[in-house]
Amino acid sequence: MSEYKLKDISSLSLQPGEKKEVEVEGIEGAKVLVVNAGGGQIQALGPKCTHYGAPLVNGVLTKSGRLVCPWHGACFNAKTGDVEDAPALDALAAFEVVQRDGAIYVKGEEATIKSGRRKPNIKCRGAVSTADADKVVVVGGGSGAIGTVEALREGGFSGPITVVTKEGYLPIDRTKLSKALLTDVNKAQWRDSGFFKSGSIDFVEDEVTDVDFSNKSVITKSGTKHPYGRLVLATGGTPRYLPLQGFKVLDNIFVLRTLQDTKKIVDAIGEKGKKIVIVGSSFIGMEIANATAADNTVSVIGMESVPLERVLGKDVGAGLQKGLEGKGIKFYMSAGVDKAEPSASDSSKVGSVVLKDGTKLEADLVVLGVGVGPATEFLKGNNAVQLEKDGSLKTDENFLVPGLKDVYAIGDIATYPYHGPGGQGNHTRIEHWNVAQNQGRSVAKHIIKPSAKPDSFIPVFWSALTGQLRYCGNTVNGWDDLVLQGNPAESKFVAYYCKGDTVVAVASMGRDPAMTKSAELMREGAMPSKSQLQDGLDILSVSLIA
Repeated sequence: MSEYKLKDISSLSLQPGEKKEVEVEGIEGAKVLVVNAGGGQIQALGPKCTHYGAPLVNGVLTKSGRLVCPWHGACFNAKTGDVEDAPALDALAAFEVVQRDGAIYVKGEEATIKSGRRKPNIKCRGAVSTADADKVVVVGGGSGAIGTVEALREGGFSGPITVVTKEGYLPIDRTKLSKALLTDVNKAQWRDSGFFKSGSIDFVEDEVTDVDFSNKSVITKSGTKHPYGRLVLATGGTPRYLPLQGFKVLDNIFVLRTLQDTKKIVDAIGEKGKKIVIVGSSFIGMEIANATAADNTVSVIGMESVPLERVLGKDVGAGLQKGLEGKGIKFYMSAGVDKAEPSASDSSKVGSVVLKDGTKLEADLVVLGVGVGPATEFLKGNNAVQLEKDGSLKTDENFLVPGLKDVYAIGDIATYPYHGPGGQGNHTRIEHWNVAQNQGRSVAKHIIKPSAKPDSFIPVFWSALTGQLRYCGNTVNGWDDLVLQGNPAESKFVAYYCKGDTVVAVASMGRDPAMTKSAELMREGAMPSKSQLQDGLDILSVSLIA
């Protein structure tokens, strides 16, 4: 291990909560983030979030030593670099800092300093058990699954782990499918097969058709039975289709949930110049519209008065609509769909979508973004399970399903007690990528140590629209007022969604790290009130260190 001098810094006089990005001499392009996380300890860490590379010098450092990404809420321990919250999977590299002869040095290996990150150590610390009673079976191969299995191994779990997934690939960054129409599995996958093999994590490509809860085994389409000691159900969501004339029989009508779906859409678009009709004005629909608008004619049909009204409200939705219209996207709002009609040149393919008012929109392809339902079809008819009305599974604080021994449910299929602002422990289902991963991490913690206190996290969501939208919190009990600072039409604003005087959710664009700071304030129970924000309080001026 070598020592490397830090450029243009001669003392460690950082105040608690202060952080500084510094170049490392002798390693081309290398930098570290020097932080004072409290307790008199000065620490050097990798300078970029391991999720998408956000500069952590622009992030949030809390009094409890949490270093939070300014973009998507990934959280690291500021003293060790360990991951504390999704969506980051790799930890930050951490380096010892040395002050000597009027200069500051960091100790570390050149390659590690340059990369600024370290993959989790998922190798078993002892021999892997072969007992069925020790086995964890995860059904589903998405965000919740990868959060579960990596946290299990990192936490020292040495039992067998099997992931049963029908997706046809290892866990991917599914958020990029609608935001960037990503089709390359090698760019989408978080880890390669060798990584999981190194941790004795077995991925099985198959489809679960039933669960024998009495005998603790999972049954798959191939006829295989997988016994389990603990079962984690993380099957995600199933896209909804329109039960209307033409939509079930015509080609070139797509949903978007998997990498295969994205490939079909991209193939149908071809080079450019297509007429694309998107049904649905929530996040999936808006992201696809934004991703395809540059080279195509895009029309969006929505039942709301403005896009994203249900989640973001009329004021923010109207502003975002104006910005998207500037990209050439045409909106048909407060509209209902009547039917899909075939193309005049090919009766097997869609040619137009007809609205209830008679408006006909020509279409070379149609993408449906009308929501998803919990992917629990394989449990319907199972007498041991009681599904909620929406098809989800109700869980307790640890994501255990009451009445089913050693069975957890996470992600899109889980209705769990929400304790964020305004949540009051009410059961809710949240379809957020990073929520599923955090729930998986929480389940792993409970499996390893059942007496451990459940993890607390604030839901974080992001979207690519006219700019990069950030969102935290949840309006589980609704909201009755909005404090809006800035202009959504200019892609620069912070919106505070309030229930009474309590802020229950925050959306921002072009104001980083406003969302991240809000999420941490919510987590610590220190979020400013509606009245304070109405008086013009800037959330970026609120300290998390005092």
